[in-house]
Amino acid sequence: MRHDLQINRLRALVAVVEHGGFRRAAEALHITQPAVSQQIRQLSGLIKSPVFAATGREMQLSPQGEELLEYARRMVALNDEAVARFVPEAGQVLLSVGVTSQLAEVLPEFLRRVNRGLPQVQLRVRTGVSEVLAQQLGSGQLDAALLLQAAPPDPGTDALELGRMRMGWFGRPATRERDPLPLALFPAPCTLRGLVGEVLDDAGVPWRVAYEGPELIGLRSAAKAGLGMTCLIANGDELWGLARTAHAGLPQPPAPLPVTLALAPGAAPEGFVRIAEKAFRQALQGYPLESAGPADTLIPTGMSSHA
Repeated sequence: MRHDLQINRLRALVAVVEHGGFRRAAEALHITQPAVSQQIRQLSGLIKSPVFAATGREMQLSPQGEELLEYARRMVALNDEAVARFVPEAGQVLLSVGVTSQLAEVLPEFLRRVNRGLPQVQLRVRTGVSEVLAQQLGSGQLDAALLLQAAPPDPGTDALELGRMRMGWFGRPATRERDPLPLALFPAPCTLRGLVGEVLDDAGVPWRVAYEGPELIGLRSAAKAGLGMTCLIANGDELWGLARTAHAGLPQPPAPLPVTLALAPGAAPEGFVRIAEKAFRQALQGYPLESAGPADTLIPTGMSSHA
């Protein structure tokens, strides 16, 4: 038979020791002194031994109580850490937002504006490739996401296209004239990976995968180290110090990719969409972003002309 060490009992033990008595512990915990006494008795029953060898003015833990106190402190601290991580404080709204790693530099402006406009929102941010973030949005792990792709295929997702991002070739791998061009790519499934392959195949440029990894920093490092050429947003030289590719016969990079603000239905608090859109548009002004045109309004995915 299993037994559970309930957190409220362990918290009562820690409070009695730290505050020096049952009455002060009760005041700190905002419960009655008899309730504290009952929780300590329940702990005594669980460990089959008195928790305190002596009470009153000269409170003293028993050997078993001393050992239990060490566990209690660790378990209460871990409980409070988990609650702080997943449960917002009273009056706050917890919101999980994903940002594609290629656009992670927009985060300071986004966080500043959301904090100013919606101070009651507690934000949790993830970065990664757009396809993974889109899956997390569809599974409920994210409430909103800034993606470098068309709207996610989930019919329940709303999406707003903020513009289209121009792409560029980066990296100068050492290759002989007839050698396949070495590439540094995100792993499949990846929209950009597929487009890169199509562009090179259509131009008759042979290629091979020299580096593959899910992290942007890995692709940037591979390009800087000369392992392979990669395709990233067109201001990658300004953002990350990447060298633009100089290769005879290299075609133009893939067509500009949609930058999409995608939202799980009903997840975002009132006012968030407006603030997030303004924040992202402001932060994206320094990027090679082409206008999405006059029809850039929030629409269900199933109605999107870019889906």
